[in-house]
Amino acid sequence: MESSSERLLTPGEVAALFRVDPKTVTRWAAAGRISSIRTPGGHRRFRESEVHALLRGEDVLTADRPAGESPRV
Repeated sequence: MESSSERLLTPGEVAALFRVDPKTVTRWAAAGRISSIRTPGGHRRFRESEVHALLRGEDVLTADRPAGESPRV
C-alpha cells in the first residue's frame, strides 16, 4: 500500500533528474508516460517512488492507475 506521506516532486525536480526541460516532464504526464497528482491550485506533482522507478527503467503505470489518470489531492 502506498504511503500518503510520500514525497512529491515538482516538474522542475523531475526534469533535473532526467536532465530535460520541465515542460518535457509536463508533456510526459499529459501523454500518460508518468502519473501525476494535481494540487488544489492545479499544479502537477509526481510521486518520488515512481520517478525513481522510471529512472531505473521500470514501468510504473498499474492497473489501478491507468495512463492518463491524474487524481486530485
